Amino acid sequence: MLPRVADSLSFLYLDMVRVVQDDTGVCAQIQAGDRTDLVYLPTAALSCLLLGPGVSITTPALTTLARHGTTVVCVGAAGVRTYAGILPDSLTTHWLELQTTAWADSDRRLHIARRMYEMRFADADLPTTVDLDQLRGMEGQRMKALYKILAQQHGIGRFRRNYHPDQWDTQDPVNLALSAANSCLYGIVHAALLALGLSPALGFVHAGTQHAFVYDIADLYKAETTLPLAFALHQSPHPEQEARRRFRDNLRLLRLLPRIVRDTQHLLTPEATTAADHSERHDVDMVHLWDPKKGTLPAGVNYAGGDR
Repeated sequence: MLPRVADSLSFLYLDMVRVVQDDTGVCAQIQAGDRTDLVYLPTAALSCLLLGPGVSITTPALTTLARHGTTVVCVGAAGVRTYAGILPDSLTTHWLELQTTAWADSDRRLHIARRMYEMRFADADLPTTVDLDQLRGMEGQRMKALYKILAQQHGIGRFRRNYHPDQWDTQDPVNLALSAANSCLYGIVHAALLALGLSPALGFVHAGTQHAFVYDIADLYKAETTLPLAFALHQSPHPEQEARRRFRDNLRLLRLLPRIVRDTQHLLTPEATTAADHSERHDVDMVHLWDPKKGTLPAGVNYAGGDR
């Protein structure tokens, strides 16, 4: 059995294999010359299967994974891109409901935006009255200061972040490497959010894109991952390729997965204190009914009352 991470969530990344269902279970067929090795997947204990380049999978294998509640996500090498996610119908909506409830409430949305700022900058001492406009200004000042420190460490002159795709060819190596590294980070964050059944589109700071929440969560890790890497490549003749290769080679992205899960859960359940509160499963045996006063009620019950 695979080791469990983030309490009970496990990820498995595959590439260059064929995944099939045989009489014993779901297995990965690994071709080594004339020999074919079989590695059986612990589907009942697996929460998310990441399918990288060179993977083919049969419909019976996908059916078994769905029946066991395993999310399947198609990704690039080492998760540097996320292309699509297949969510099993048994996946709980617990985390999605927490996300949408907080997202739709302006006060709770601002509270989560504040918590994200505090997670990014551990020494932050935010006034209780700070609004989102002030928060954006403070975040901007922090990032400017961080850029300046990294530029000084690497002997670079003034650095200015450039996001404009139409100016791509004129960008300096640090900007190119940073954009490439950030796209890698977005891929693995996207995979983690899909595995939890969350909506990548409902961000608390970002908005207007299907990746808004991906950008929110990725921002938590840029200062320690993509930014130092990008500045270290300021003299690279191929900064984009080098940034992607270093992330893949070191498997930094895949190692981030359990941390992303824990941090996202913590953001959505700040009052949680036990492991059970942070469990990503919250399995349900049947569909519930919603009631604004009583909370969830069992489905499959006739609530007519009396003889009607």
